[in-house]
Amino acid sequence: MFKDYVTDIRNEFKGYNGKRFSKDLMAGITVAAVALPLALAFGVSSGATAAAGLVTAIIGGIVISVLSGASFQISGPTGAMTAILVTLAAKYGMQGILIACFFAGIMLIAAGVLKLGRIIYYIPSSVITGFTSGIAVIIALGQLDNFFGVTSKGNLAITKFISYFTEGFHPDIPTMCIGLAVIVIMIIWPKKLNEKIPSSLAALIIILIVNQFLKLDVAMVGDIPKTLFLDERLSISGFDFSKFWDLFVPALSIAALGMIESLLCGASAGKMKKEELNADRELIAQGIGNIVIPFFGGVPATAAIARTSVAIKAGCETRLTGIIHAAILLLSMFVLAPVMSVIPLSALAGVLIITAWRMNDWANIRFIFSHKFKSGIIKFIITMGATVVLDLTQAIVIGVAVSVILILIKLTDIEINVSDIDADRLKEVGIHLPKISGKVRVAYLTGAIFFAVVDKLVKKLQEQEGVTEGLILSMRGVPVIDLSGIQALIELVEELESHGTEVYLTSVQPKVLEEMERGGLIDLIGEEYIFDSAEEAIIVAQKEHM
Repeated sequence: MFKDYVTDIRNEFKGYNGKRFSKDLMAGITVAAVALPLALAFGVSSGATAAAGLVTAIIGGIVISVLSGASFQISGPTGAMTAILVTLAAKYGMQGILIACFFAGIMLIAAGVLKLGRIIYYIPSSVITGFTSGIAVIIALGQLDNFFGVTSKGNLAITKFISYFTEGFHPDIPTMCIGLAVIVIMIIWPKKLNEKIPSSLAALIIILIVNQFLKLDVAMVGDIPKTLFLDERLSISGFDFSKFWDLFVPALSIAALGMIESLLCGASAGKMKKEELNADRELIAQGIGNIVIPFFGGVPATAAIARTSVAIKAGCETRLTGIIHAAILLLSMFVLAPVMSVIPLSALAGVLIITAWRMNDWANIRFIFSHKFKSGIIKFIITMGATVVLDLTQAIVIGVAVSVILILIKLTDIEINVSDIDADRLKEVGIHLPKISGKVRVAYLTGAIFFAVVDKLVKKLQEQEGVTEGLILSMRGVPVIDLSGIQALIELVEELESHGTEVYLTSVQPKVLEEMERGGLIDLIGEEYIFDSAEEAIIVAQKEHM
């Protein structure tokens, strides 16, 4: 694996020159402009501090970028992760976040070593879309306290929202006005200007300037320490292994979310840059990053699609873009700390509310609903609801489970079309019969024959008793048959033949035929009544039942 990494690095920087570096530099500056307000906002919304979010973006940007499975991944704190961390912080405090992050890093490395990177391709797109929308709802609900300047009760975002109605809701007008102003600015900010100055950064700058004159009495971000080593960080001497089992499930949730979000980001961004992500190496990089970050006092990091896509669009050439963006954030910590400390919390809340709205995969949502894909709609709604109400990992499991159930339901919908012999169709393939017997019919079966469809199959074919002397079962559309299906067909053939109906089999797929032979069905019907095509079976059946 190390040799492959070295080879990929050499290929990535082959022919690297000043021109390519200038592209990485400009892309790094652009991404830093986007990442700065988001890092501050996600740090606060995680139940930690703005400084913790900034440290995460810096350390994650350096460590994970260097080891990443692709040249374009930009990692740092994300909105999806805050949904887990805010609950974790309320229950275990900052130390709980740090320890869970460390354990999650170990789990991510294990996932990479075990080559679990391809697991993302087994999660249906509608489940991922519902999951993302659910996280967006959680982020938006989680920002209402800061946005309105109120205090809610409860640990979950949904319970906090409900407490507004049960405990009373009294918003602070100046605080709310700042949040609304940020939302308006981000919405109306021209797209052309957004390429140079991101709307989120522009909104914060405008609010800071305005508030310098108005001096509104609102909650601020607070002190931003000019150090990478925050006061509250993980230390080897203070590491409490007894908390492992208490924090195992939260750590697993962080690891699972980090895996899903990083791999989704890599798959999506890889198409943009036309570069394939090494998924297993990416998991190991994310794992190492999340092991290191707690020792600086940061929160869990993952690859971020918003920042990664900005990097690619800005001309990212190599992983130096991620490192440069981290270096600029580090510089801003020392130079802009006094400015960042007076950013109103409601301004950051406004940034996150718009970010949550934009997180939704609106194109895919419109596609699912406009084309009325019932199974897709069900998976989307159930996954989104479970994400908002339950644990995020449980939501993914529920979404995948619902997908499996819906697939099973579709599999049980076997099609059985029974029709008379069509003389015109036979002529088209060069078969001319002098007379067509009305006593011979063809039953076209489409779908797997297993225990769940046996009852429907038997009832449909039993209808042929007494009205059909020759029943041809065309099984080209049957890919698989189980023991219950074979037993049902044996009983059905015996019953039909006892009522004077001869059964013929045609177009049986090799694996299905093998199972039928093993079960004794072929011996019961007789090999002389097994045909390669329906036309052959029709010719024989016509001769026998004229």
